[in-house]
Amino acid sequence: MFKDAFEHVLTKTKENIERFDTLFPHVGDGTSYKAIENRDWTNGFWSGILWLCYEYSKNPEYLEAAKTSTESFVRRLEQNIVLDHHDIGFLYSLSTKADWIVTKNENARKVTLQAADVLLKRWRSNGEYIQAWGTERNEVEGGRIIIDCLMNLPLLYWAYEQTGDQKYKYVADAQAEKTRRYLVRGDFSSYHTFHFNQLTGEPIGGSTHQGFTNGSTWSRGQAWGIYGFALLYRQTGNVYYQKLSIEMTNYFLLNMPEDQVAYWDFDAPLTKLSYRDSSASAIAVSGMLELVSTMNSNHPEQSRIKDSAYQIITSLVKNYSTAGIPTAHGLLQHGSYHVRGNLVPDGHVIWGDYFYTEALVRILKGIPGYWYERD
Repeated sequence: MFKDAFEHVLTKTKENIERFDTLFPHVGDGTSYKAIENRDWTNGFWSGILWLCYEYSKNPEYLEAAKTSTESFVRRLEQNIVLDHHDIGFLYSLSTKADWIVTKNENARKVTLQAADVLLKRWRSNGEYIQAWGTERNEVEGGRIIIDCLMNLPLLYWAYEQTGDQKYKYVADAQAEKTRRYLVRGDFSSYHTFHFNQLTGEPIGGSTHQGFTNGSTWSRGQAWGIYGFALLYRQTGNVYYQKLSIEMTNYFLLNMPEDQVAYWDFDAPLTKLSYRDSSASAIAVSGMLELVSTMNSNHPEQSRIKDSAYQIITSLVKNYSTAGIPTAHGLLQHGSYHVRGNLVPDGHVIWGDYFYTEALVRILKGIPGYWYERD
């Protein structure tokens, strides 16, 4: 089943190489993706899919497309098109860092280190956190951190490992602890965002941006926590992060519907029209597979979490894949971007496709993606 599912990934990706050329699939209602230039926070996911398809198949067509896509990230950095956000890790871990990991392209390594320096510019020393969005001292966004940033920290840990420069590790460690303390609640649910006084660093309170309410649990944010803390355990050796990933996994699993694919928010009222977010489940599966890969074979949670991850990916393959829908651009149906903002509440989202691809490649070939160097 999983091998057949990945053959669909390869076929659809080859079609999209021809369809999008030098543009990037982003999000889309119905069966189509909107094609955009390399200026958004989501663009790295397409590059990551191309690199994974090449690693799986060794087909030079995917390598050529991955190289072409990655070269645009080099130009993007040269032109300073990085926007006022923290998602440099999503952009460069899955493009230039992937290039370095797969081909040992020295220029790709150099550019990835430059990208890590760009992320450091979002460090706010007053409160010791990485500001998620907007310019420094922005009245609305100044002082905000978000749980998604956990997935950008691997870029900083990688830069520390490559250079030995403690500044990267210091910032990553501090952001990890801020996230642990302020974005994870006592029951191991999570806030999407948290605010600090940007002048004093004093904590103000949790809020949401894409979830149902400030006090609800946005399922994709919970999935970022599962994966992010699993990666933190690998990169720091702090066993508490592994335990935190386990507990956030437990919360996610306890709130899953019968078909094992999450609704967009765990606390939103359920109706016949309630939106799913297949991307949240794809991220959670990838995070759970990373989590079990960090466990010893005798760890009491390994088998249970692995079985749960396989149940979710099986449901994605059987019930949410676009196999059999030839007009579809994406790999998964029923991803949600921003439900409250009515921005693609039910359609294709490129990050869902990436993490679905990553999970399948890990299952089939043991390839973990591009968040860290491989042994």
